[in-house]
Amino acid sequence: MREVDIEPLDPARLDPLIGPERAERFAGATEAARRALDGRRVVNVNSTSAGGGVAEMLQTTLAYARGAGVDARWLVMEGDEEFFATTKRIHNGLYGEPGDYGALGVAETRHYESVQRANAEALAPTIAAGEFVILHDPQTAGLVEAVRAAGARVVWRCHVGCDIENEWTDRAWKFLRPYVESADAFVFSRAEFAPSWVPRERTHVIPPSLDPFSAKNQPMSPRAVRTLLSQVGLLDGVEALAPASFVRRDGSFGVVARYADVLENGPAPAAGAPVVLQASRWDRVKDMAGVMTGFAEHVDPALGAHLLLTGPAVYGVADDPEAAEVLIECMQVWASLPHERRHRIHLSCIPMVDPDEAAAVVNALQRHASIVVQKSLAEGFGLTVTEGMWKARPVIASAVGGIVDQIQHGEHGLLVQDPHDLATFGAYVEQLLTDADLAVEMGRHGRARVVDEFLADRHLAQYGRLLQSIDR
Repeated sequence: MREVDIEPLDPARLDPLIGPERAERFAGATEAARRALDGRRVVNVNSTSAGGGVAEMLQTTLAYARGAGVDARWLVMEGDEEFFATTKRIHNGLYGEPGDYGALGVAETRHYESVQRANAEALAPTIAAGEFVILHDPQTAGLVEAVRAAGARVVWRCHVGCDIENEWTDRAWKFLRPYVESADAFVFSRAEFAPSWVPRERTHVIPPSLDPFSAKNQPMSPRAVRTLLSQVGLLDGVEALAPASFVRRDGSFGVVARYADVLENGPAPAAGAPVVLQASRWDRVKDMAGVMTGFAEHVDPALGAHLLLTGPAVYGVADDPEAAEVLIECMQVWASLPHERRHRIHLSCIPMVDPDEAAAVVNALQRHASIVVQKSLAEGFGLTVTEGMWKARPVIASAVGGIVDQIQHGEHGLLVQDPHDLATFGAYVEQLLTDADLAVEMGRHGRARVVDEFLADRHLAQYGRLLQSIDR
């Protein structure tokens, strides 16, 4: 186990966005939570500190919690390649997908439990009776009993899920159930993700949120966007007069110093060319290959648009062993495209050495994009959708999982009802590329929805009420 440093952030900086009445309600909720906790710590445990939505969300929400006077901590568990291969298999199963079709049998169970025992031995001495521990996702499920044995209250938070049950969801839940069913509470992004055996009175629905001031979401001028993207090799024809900079989570300034790794057949998109962007992990359920095929086959080249598929460098996400495989598969699909289509499609990997720097690059990409896409086959929530909406970009996404809780079709974006329907996906891209007024209107409505529903005050207030409800 290792602890991640968290610099406190004053929640009051949200006040200009949420308004005085909502700010007052949030202040009351945090004061009630502080009194109820009475100095006791809230310890979060997950499996990586960088490279995905869970890590990004923990960094910001825990920073606000600390700024509000809550002693919130973040620990990252350890695991080996075999362990993460098993948990990725479970992760895919919870999405209703087969993943690598690998086993979840006796051997996998034994190894999973051996890794959990080692982590439990490291975790138990660090927590005290009466404290609260929030365990995130399948990687941490085997720690529930160790936390309970230490006398702490335990919440298991599952960030992934599927609205329907099939053989893969059944298999994944069968594996997880013995480890998690004794948790004091369960948290899901939507009610439909909770399996039938979880007691309703212990089930809590808490959608994620974003931090509008983080390196990934902070304001950037159009000139700064173009400068940064040119500097890292993702935009052509822009002269960078000075190194691109950004504000780190601790308030200090950072400078973009690393290039993106780009696979392309020709120059990067010109500054004035329309860009369709999907930025997500290299994960099969994100369907990067399907986005690429749909764009190549169903978007008129005469529109002059480019597709940019961007994900973290595959060595930068410790708990995702399939990332390299998925990237290679995407490269193979790209290489098989005819030349005249391939030169409009660009694959890029963002270095994760400095998470804030990587976040700043994604911020610039989302702000530069004409359209933000998230055509997932399954999705727990889809923070990349929230991020695109925050930047007032029109979003095209699949009508799966938590995405449908964010986008009302035709108002905040366009939803592809069948993620495999590439013709409809292409038609939606063409619609937004050719109807500028519609694109602007959807972007404006999307940003307003993020302010209303997906900022940290709502998120933290819900967790405060949850912890108070299980305190006994």
